[in-house]
Amino acid sequence: MSHSPPDFLVVIPARLGSTRLPRKPLADIGGKPMVIRVAERAQESFAQRVVVATDSPEIQQVCSEHHIECLLTSPDHPTGTDRIAEVARLLDLPTQTLVVNVQGDEPLIPPGLINQVAHTLAANPACAISTVAVPIADPQEINNPNVVKVVLNRMGEALYFSRASIPFVRDAAATSSTVHLRHLGIYAYRAEFLQAYTRLELAPPEQAEALEQLRALWNGYRIAVHTASKAPPAGVDTPEDLERVRQLLANH
Repeated sequence: MSHSPPDFLVVIPARLGSTRLPRKPLADIGGKPMVIRVAERAQESFAQRVVVATDSPEIQQVCSEHHIECLLTSPDHPTGTDRIAEVARLLDLPTQTLVVNVQGDEPLIPPGLINQVAHTLAANPACAISTVAVPIADPQEINNPNVVKVVLNRMGEALYFSRASIPFVRDAAATSSTVHLRHLGIYAYRAEFLQAYTRLELAPPEQAEALEQLRALWNGYRIAVHTASKAPPAGVDTPEDLERVRQLLANH
């Protein structure tokens, strides 16, 4: 990675409603709400600014109590990307500003991964988005529709994302030379793309796969993908995940 990191800001979408884990952003982890844990990890990166974007005055109040910048955004956004786009408008960000989307349920996200996704976008000026993938070899993961896979071109840009096993290995002889990549849900965007995104029509493959990043590909935007050597600690989707993270932090 370059010794002079690019300028970027982190935006953390935090919606209070969650079906599998009610009030997830405010779940206590070692005496602090999860959204605060995430923001503090982001502050350990090279980001010039860390902003929580929420639909909840309660989350905004909690952020204020912990001296974390927070913007109240519309409750009607269909995706986290739409929420981040509103933040870009509210902050009147210059078109080439790099914005890293850190999910609000990633209290163990490595700050170095945040730096890397920003660096990848800065290093690929023809791309509007960057993201991260890791190699996987377990057939259960490869065939699990909850694990999103990505196939890259020779320049390290995304060709396609899918819940299916891609590339599909037709002949057993090719198995040993085939690398499957799991997509990780961290992104960096250029601010000009965020403004365009809200006007893009839904893409048929996006609707089929329920993967919003396919909207960008379908509309001709390029996505640079950094291939990391190992996956970061998993995020929090369920009560079991929350307990696991609590134990990990307690032990450290």
